[in-house]
Amino acid sequence: MKILFIQTGGTIDKDYPRTSGGYAFEITGPAVIRILENAGPVFDYEVLDLMRKDSLDMTADDRRLLRETCMDSGMEKIIITHGTDTMIETAEALSDIPGKTIILTGAMRPERFTNSDAAFNIGVAVGALDTAPAGVYIAMNGRLYAHKGVKRDPATGRFIDIHL
Repeated sequence: MKILFIQTGGTIDKDYPRTSGGYAFEITGPAVIRILENAGPVFDYEVLDLMRKDSLDMTADDRRLLRETCMDSGMEKIIITHGTDTMIETAEALSDIPGKTIILTGAMRPERFTNSDAAFNIGVAVGALDTAPAGVYIAMNGRLYAHKGVKRDPATGRFIDIHL
């Protein structure tokens, strides 16, 4: 199995800015590279740094570019790192791509933080690729959700199954 990881940005890839002053973060290179280097996976993968945007700043054109990238890829297994605020919207924009298993994931806290959920969410996404049929999914909070079966709890920010 070979996996294509596509970076779009979001909290998972945030880091402290290189300039001094303020509390702002900047989106840096793909966190998934550091996560996979630590994990020592036994599968082949490729990482594509497609964009570095907070998901609130993603546009329809950005989603079209992501869609085209997924469709044009020769790989059938794709994991997209994405900001959590509009992850469900992006999943919907990709939902009719045939013959591919696409999983969107991210983090509630940057991968650079010691208490980040980034590595856990990447691990859930990678593990799910072995058994999930073609379609679009979201891997967050230790679960794999069909893109049409998930919402965010406004009080906690966590992803939950809408059928429960």
